[in-house]
Amino acid sequence: MSEASISAPALRGRRPPPPRPPFSLDGLWHNAGVRGLLYQAIILIALFGLLIWMVGNAQHALAKRGISTGFAFLWREAGFPISQTLIPYTTSDSFLRAFGVAILNTLSVSITAVICATLLGTLIGIGRLSSNWLVARLASVYVELFRNTPQLIQISFWYLLVTRLPPPRQAWGLGGYGFLSNRGLAVAVPAPDPAWAWVVLALAASVLAASLLVAFAAARRHRSGTRLPVAPMALAIVIGAPAFTWFAVGAPRELTMPVLEGFNFRGASLPPEFIALLLGLSLYIAAFIAEIVRSGVQSIGRGQIEAARSIGLRRGDIHRYVILPQALRVIVPPAASQYVSLFKNSSLGVAIGYPEIFNISNTVTTVSGHAIECVVIMASVYLLISLFIAALMNLYNRAIQIKER
Repeated sequence: MSEASISAPALRGRRPPPPRPPFSLDGLWHNAGVRGLLYQAIILIALFGLLIWMVGNAQHALAKRGISTGFAFLWREAGFPISQTLIPYTTSDSFLRAFGVAILNTLSVSITAVICATLLGTLIGIGRLSSNWLVARLASVYVELFRNTPQLIQISFWYLLVTRLPPPRQAWGLGGYGFLSNRGLAVAVPAPDPAWAWVVLALAASVLAASLLVAFAAARRHRSGTRLPVAPMALAIVIGAPAFTWFAVGAPRELTMPVLEGFNFRGASLPPEFIALLLGLSLYIAAFIAEIVRSGVQSIGRGQIEAARSIGLRRGDIHRYVILPQALRVIVPPAASQYVSLFKNSSLGVAIGYPEIFNISNTVTTVSGHAIECVVIMASVYLLISLFIAALMNLYNRAIQIKER
């Protein structure tokens, strides 16, 4: 039998592809996709032109009044002090370094507040689901109290409370390792020693090793059903490796103690503005995190928990393998919004004099006269921080989502 006779029946039921119409502008215009792209391009060009016109008009108006524009002022001498700095700064430094100090101050209080709000909000959210009547009621009172009070009022309340503490000479002692006064919290810290770098490196390596152990134990249990004592083994690795390294490098114990000099303590300390802003941000957002955690846990059907119990899963395994993975898919998106809100609300620190980006930007505007540029810098910083948080949370949310086939 020939090749033509074999392939003919197979080709008999197929239709030949329709001929392509000749290229014409009229055909492109009647294509909905092409028309949509054209409309979007026209709108973008119009918006871009309007923006250029507005910027040019503003520069022309400022030039007529003798007001210079541009970002060259960032390299000029700032000439004003900043009360709290994480990097060296003097009044002879540039405006750019002042903005860098402000950004670091904003990040330090915001990241600390995110950690505190997450831990406290998770505990409060679980407490609202407790079968203990007193615990559940206290958690509900906390949520209603902090969620329904303006955040600025809370920040002002904590600032007034901290500044009403005793002066440094009558400060409250914390076991000799710290002092709490109206000047803030002064604490003892480890003295500078190269050995601490090895301890920190050992801690990071132990955390990585513990994570690999957890993944290996999960894969082994899924494959063979054999359980490993993961929690005590991981805890022993995380604690044991840094402790062994600390002993191996000489076990440095020297501490830098706070010393009272004049009207304040010298040494590591947290000013009252930082403490008040940290409490105001973390306690307020924790109330919303608590409700998010509660709703996430309650989204799990009761039947799934009963099914997990019926196959012999322990209580801890039920939370780890049934409740938590599904609850996180509900918790992560709204929690990301709260984290973004927390970073933006750190600008409320201007009300109590905390040197964050909004406060320093106002000072730079007053000293330099470049109001528009300072607003652009400030808005860009908050925008980049918010987009970075959203991107991280989106990556994590995509990783824990159910993969559909």
